[in-house]
Amino acid sequence: MNVQELVQKHKLLECIHCGICTGSCPVARKANLNIRKYMREVSVGEKLTIHPQDELWSCTTCATCGIRCPKEIKPYDFLIDIRSLAVERGQIATTLRDALESTFKNGNPWGRIRSKRSEWVQDLNIKHMSQGVDYLYFVGCTPAYDPRVQEVTKSLVKCLEKAAVNFGTLGDEENCCGNEVYGIGEKGLFEFLVEENKKLFSKYKVEKIITSCPHSYHSFKSKYGEPGFEVLHYTQLLAELIRNGKLKLSQRLNKTIIYHDPCFLGKQNGVYDEPREVIKSIPGVKFLEFDRSRERSICCEGGGGRMWIDIQGERLAEIRVKDAAEAGAEVLATACPFCLLTFEDAIKTTGLEGKLEVKDIAEILFQAI
Repeated sequence: MNVQELVQKHKLLECIHCGICTGSCPVARKANLNIRKYMREVSVGEKLTIHPQDELWSCTTCATCGIRCPKEIKPYDFLIDIRSLAVERGQIATTLRDALESTFKNGNPWGRIRSKRSEWVQDLNIKHMSQGVDYLYFVGCTPAYDPRVQEVTKSLVKCLEKAAVNFGTLGDEENCCGNEVYGIGEKGLFEFLVEENKKLFSKYKVEKIITSCPHSYHSFKSKYGEPGFEVLHYTQLLAELIRNGKLKLSQRLNKTIIYHDPCFLGKQNGVYDEPREVIKSIPGVKFLEFDRSRERSICCEGGGGRMWIDIQGERLAEIRVKDAAEAGAEVLATACPFCLLTFEDAIKTTGLEGKLEVKDIAEILFQAI
């Protein structure tokens, strides 16, 4: 893609150079990321520069810049295209390269073999899509492989079973959704994953998908063209099940819980109410809000490939857990595997162990049924 194509595709000549994108970027100061400068270089200077890795790969693709842009430009999408050029030229961190290679070879970015993808199931009696079910539960790479997030996966399965939801999985056939591959800039690999996944969904006549991960939800909903299936994040389905009396909560949880909006659920897709509805429906819960919540929520720094590259400086997740503790929360709740992992790391580095717990909504809800 040349300079002129970038200018046209991203409407860069409409940019009024107000600087709101850079000013609102959660990592701009930490990483010296000046996305306004990048766009100006291309649109005014007609110069295309691959900036240092700590700048280029610091963007979490959280969409804050796009939400606040007065001209409705999406600077983070522009940055992804710059990343694509860097990937083509081999100017990419080793850890990101390894994640992409593993995704191509094994269907996941974690370097794990495909035959271990459904190992988390163990003694759970979960149907396969071939058995004719109403919903595909698309587990996702991190919920399938990471030992901590597997606990969330199991909790969600038990909640769905309690509500008599007829669902199945793809077992070891499941593939990466490709969302982080896209965010890293490897669009060729992303298109390959889209094609493979659509074939698989067609094979099993998938009409409705439940996802654990907001990143999978976003990918299926926004990047698969006309997919031919409906996709729900699990909090949307659980809220409906509770609302309709199909999932009854009998256990009281006397906990003070604060909820963090994952970027790919909230800012990218506008799902704000259902997660709160689920938490507030639990007997005994005192619900708190962050000062910076909903579209003002702080990113955890897990998106856009950031799970596979470390950028120096204080982590946003550390700021977030400190804010949760100061608000008086006992539990920091979220609905995203990346948020869960980054917050748990932040609790260790900030010395908040024993003072604040991080839980996924599915785990909290399972305690209440």
